[in-house]
Amino acid sequence: MNVFAPHEVGAAGILRARREGRLDEASQALAQLIREEFGFEPYDISFGTDGYSLNSVNGFVTRDDGAVFFFKFHHEEGEESVLEEFYRGEILQDAGYSVDMPAYVCRRIGRQILLYDRRTTPRLADAARAVDLGRSLAGGDHDSLISAQDELDRLSVRIYRETWHPIDAAESAAEPIHQLFYHRLAAPADADGHVSLGGRAAAFFADERLFALSGATLTGAQVKALHWVIDGTRYEGTLGGILERSLALLSPASLAQYGGVIAHGDAHNANVWFTAAKNATPSSLTFFDPAFAGRNIPALLAEVKATFHNILAHADWLYHPADLAEAPALRLKGGVAHVTTNWSLTPLRRAFLRGKARLLWRPLLADLRARGALPSEWRETLRCALFCCPTLVMDLRVPPPEIAATEQPARHTPASSLLGLSIAMMCGAPALGDDLVSQFLTAIDPETAAPSFESI
Repeated sequence: MNVFAPHEVGAAGILRARREGRLDEASQALAQLIREEFGFEPYDISFGTDGYSLNSVNGFVTRDDGAVFFFKFHHEEGEESVLEEFYRGEILQDAGYSVDMPAYVCRRIGRQILLYDRRTTPRLADAARAVDLGRSLAGGDHDSLISAQDELDRLSVRIYRETWHPIDAAESAAEPIHQLFYHRLAAPADADGHVSLGGRAAAFFADERLFALSGATLTGAQVKALHWVIDGTRYEGTLGGILERSLALLSPASLAQYGGVIAHGDAHNANVWFTAAKNATPSSLTFFDPAFAGRNIPALLAEVKATFHNILAHADWLYHPADLAEAPALRLKGGVAHVTTNWSLTPLRRAFLRGKARLLWRPLLADLRARGALPSEWRETLRCALFCCPTLVMDLRVPPPEIAATEQPARHTPASSLLGLSIAMMCGAPALGDDLVSQFLTAIDPETAAPSFESI
């Protein structure tokens, strides 16, 4: 049996070995971590192979008495200096959410891991994808998924209202949810306190990096400077400009203006169990993996990850890029990217968006406005947060063929890369016309007199 150094049995080392295909090493290191933290001998470790684990690892492990557990841990490589995850599921449970509490939990920085009793119910991500593909999974048809999601949205907005309270910049900054946004954008402050772009934003869109985009090769600097016309609609600004605005508007101090709520913060559908209706009990959803849960989550940020990752990340392009049905087309002219996406939301995802707009976002924003906690720049701030979901969760870049062999394999394909950049721009840049994101923002604006949710 190999004995690994402490850094090798941490989340970073196991994730790296898993990504590089060194499964035996990853399994042995994980087994050592479990022995050291939980005191039992693990057997039959298997890693999940789904497309949803963008910055995490999950799978199954058997305890020496035969009990089987689902394990999951999250880590962001290269960001050890800012990573602080607390897995505070009890906060959510006490607030009234349905939460699957782990049988084992380690909260130590760098060694955070959760072990759950194995369930037979599917994750909502799997049930929803089955519906997208014309099937159903474990009783999860279109109507039952919508019913369960609507009920969660009603519950969430009620808890947001009940738990809302003013927060200051320090309370906001202490929340781990900023690791999903601001810490991916910001470099450490300089001696004068100035903060510039850093983290993933600087690495993913470095000026000298080469991007292969539908037959064209552009540098990162050129990608950041492009203007965009997407499906015939022109968008204001550039990717580089949105990154700079995001750095300012998504700072913990700026987001503190919206007040704080108790929230999961990262409730994408791979962190949600789906239970089908049975007898008189309706279908329902249950949170797990509360890595970023908190008491002082800025109210405008609380639902952003769920909105983007459960809706706009589909169909297929973010989580299953190889399955993208039809590639977008690109024409470059005079510094403008003209893109025909060949993309639209599936009926299920559009229903999710309409429901979330009607049941959660509009009531939440109306409540914030009534409390005097809805600054005038809320639309631009929300756009920036939605924009950061696809651009900073994983590298959207695909290298040109001549250098691809010298790098780690890209997660994305040329088609999903271009589509991802296009959808990011649709989120982050105001449209000079009407588009899906503009319709959504108009519908949820509390000053819209008679919103048309069906127009989304």
